[in-house]
Amino acid sequence: MFWQTFTPPAVAFQLGPVTIYWYGVTMVLAIAAGVLIARQLAQRTGLAQPQAVYDLAFVVALAALLGARLYAVLLFWPDYAADPWEIVKVWHGGLAIHGALVAGALALLVYCRRKRYSFWAWADIIAAALPAGQAIGRWGNYFNQELFGPPTSLPWGIFIDPAHRLAGFPQATLFHPVFLYESLLNLALFLLLWRLFRHRRQVGVMVAAYAVGYGVIRLLMEQLRLDLTPELLGIRWPVVVSALLIIGGLVGLAGRQRQPAVGA
Repeated sequence: MFWQTFTPPAVAFQLGPVTIYWYGVTMVLAIAAGVLIARQLAQRTGLAQPQAVYDLAFVVALAALLGARLYAVLLFWPDYAADPWEIVKVWHGGLAIHGALVAGALALLVYCRRKRYSFWAWADIIAAALPAGQAIGRWGNYFNQELFGPPTSLPWGIFIDPAHRLAGFPQATLFHPVFLYESLLNLALFLLLWRLFRHRRQVGVMVAAYAVGYGVIRLLMEQLRLDLTPELLGIRWPVVVSALLIIGGLVGLAGRQRQPAVGA
C-alpha cells in the first residue's frame, strides 16, 4: 500500500522566497472550517449576522493560536531555551490544543463582555464547531511525521522516516497513525455535537459535552502516543489535563440542567 512507503512532504509550495508548509495549510483549513460551521450555527439560532461571526472568530482564533504555542513552549521550555529561534518556527509543529482552549476561552469571555454578547451562547457554538477543525488540523501532524504510535503490522500502518523515529525502534518502519485515529474520533465528536446542538435545552451544554468528549478522546490517544511530554507523578501531563476536562464537563452537564432553557 502506497502510504506504507510514502514520505509526506513538509513543504506544500514556494511563493518566491516564502515557503508554505503543509502544517500551516492544514491549520488555515481547520480554522476556515470551524468559522464556516460557527457561522451556520449562529445564523440558525438567530444569534448574529455573518460579520459578527468573522470578527469574533478572528479574535478567538488568534488568541487560540498564540495560547497553543505558548503552552507548548512552556511545556518544553528547556528545548526552546536552548534554541530560542525555534519558538517562532511554528511550521515545525508545537501547537498544543489545551493551550488553545484556555486562551480561546479567555479571549471569548473578554470579547463577549465588551460587546455585551452571551458568553455561553457563543461558547456553545464554538464548542460544536471546534472538533471539525481539530479533525482537519490533525493532518498537519501527518505531514510533519509526528503524532504516531508504536510499531504495527496492520494494513493502515504508516511509514515514518528514520529521521523522525524515536529511539528504541531501529528496525520498525510502520507505526500506528495516532493522528488519523484522533482525526476520525474528532469527526465523530463533531457529528454528535452537531446533532446535540439541535436538541440542547440550556446554554453551556455544548461546552460541557465537548469537554467530556474530547477529554475521553485525548485520554485514549495518550495510551498510544510515543512523543515525550512532561509528567506529573509519573502520569503524562495531557492525561492529567484530559481527566480534568472530563470531570469539569460532567460537573458542567449536571449544573447546566438547573439553568434556564434556551430562549427562555
